[in-house]
Amino acid sequence: MSPPSLKPFLYRCGLALMLAPLPAAAFADGLFSAPAEFTGRFRVSAAEPGAPVFAGSTVTLAGSGLMPGQSVSFLQGTTPLGEGKATADDKGAVSFSFSLPAGAASGIHPVIAVFENPASAAIVDVKVSQNIPLSGAEQFSTLKIQPAPGLYQSVYSAKSDALFVTASSYRPVSSALIKLNPDTLAEIARIVPPALPADPDKPLKAGETPAPVGVLGIDVDDSKGTVWTTNTFDNTVAVYSQDDLSLIRQFPAEMVYHSRDVRVDEQHGRAYVSSAATDTLHVFDTETLEKTGEIRIRSAKRGGEFYLLGLGIDPEGKWLFAISRVSNELAVIDLATGELAKVIDLTGAKNASGLDYDPASGKLFIASQDSDNLLIVDLESGAVEHNVPVGAGALNVVFEPVSKQAFVASRGAGQIAVVSLEGQLVANLDGGSYANHVSTDGNGAVFAVNKSLGEEDPGGDQVLRLSPAQ
Repeated sequence: MSPPSLKPFLYRCGLALMLAPLPAAAFADGLFSAPAEFTGRFRVSAAEPGAPVFAGSTVTLAGSGLMPGQSVSFLQGTTPLGEGKATADDKGAVSFSFSLPAGAASGIHPVIAVFENPASAAIVDVKVSQNIPLSGAEQFSTLKIQPAPGLYQSVYSAKSDALFVTASSYRPVSSALIKLNPDTLAEIARIVPPALPADPDKPLKAGETPAPVGVLGIDVDDSKGTVWTTNTFDNTVAVYSQDDLSLIRQFPAEMVYHSRDVRVDEQHGRAYVSSAATDTLHVFDTETLEKTGEIRIRSAKRGGEFYLLGLGIDPEGKWLFAISRVSNELAVIDLATGELAKVIDLTGAKNASGLDYDPASGKLFIASQDSDNLLIVDLESGAVEHNVPVGAGALNVVFEPVSKQAFVASRGAGQIAVVSLEGQLVANLDGGSYANHVSTDGNGAVFAVNKSLGEEDPGGDQVLRLSPAQ
């Protein structure tokens, strides 16, 4: 049904002149010249490299892809930000800074970029995060090591009583699969994964050597004594021995586009790998080490797109969970049948990223990067029971069953939030630069890994062991 016309109302109010066209002379020369769509991008950053944007701080908008000499000004609503305009250099780059009010609300704020010569416009999202202070460090004993650049994920094996850690870096190119003592973090073994077979369509340049396969996502299969890793840079997966880290099976390149997380279902002999930025889960047989199928996940929202990111698994072997960062939904898959059971709408999540599950309480824990929060969701009803603000860029979460607490790695803030089942923030710990991942041994200890701001960053590339203070 079409809405009623506003014209009768406007005439009754004496506002009919608003509907009449303005004389051509009212328009300044140069308006409505040939349009030029903006195809570049803006990067939003705080004054301190790698830090979140907080209320009262200085924000820098660094633009690229402008036309040389093109000018741009920024508005929030109709209010200009900063001082005047910025003009793109001969490479089409521009930088503009302004100060946020001390009372700026947390959340994602649309800022309008208005271009001149040629004219155009774009929306730039400026995320303002809540500044949550550190607290509760006295509740934990900590150990810390820096074993390799490019740390990504870790996982504990009860069979081997060991912590397995992945590390991959672009600059310089490096890769390592590391086996650590979970109590002391002393190194037990380490390998550099071998390179993939040479690709005849991509010959090496003179002096180049084949790069090792990067290991990023990780899980263990204690029933088979193996370690599964995702090789994101090469879009594939590999399997190693827990004992000596020797390679058992390297799957061919381009098998799983942007392979990210892997979860092993020991009871049914399957490994599931998420293909990030797609709607497809890839399924492998852990006995034959062959790919056996795919599961497509459709969004339950009209026009929604289910773009996979994190995976979680029920330790009791009933459910597999897959999260969508675009539609902010959670897919629940029946591990016995391999079929999709339901899709849960994650109200309050933006850029949902990481998850874990506690079978004892039936609660799911969802970390989301753009909403800077942890959702505690009831699996049966799908209801969001708690929405807990945590540090900026909440990326991953693990539930520790002894303390009955969720540990959230917030990448932007470099913090690890500790949240109770009742949704209370009980501690907020220093996680080092770019806190990336958390795991647990299930016996009270939590392991965190983080990335680095650069080669000289003393707070980067750490494995951190957290346990209750004695």
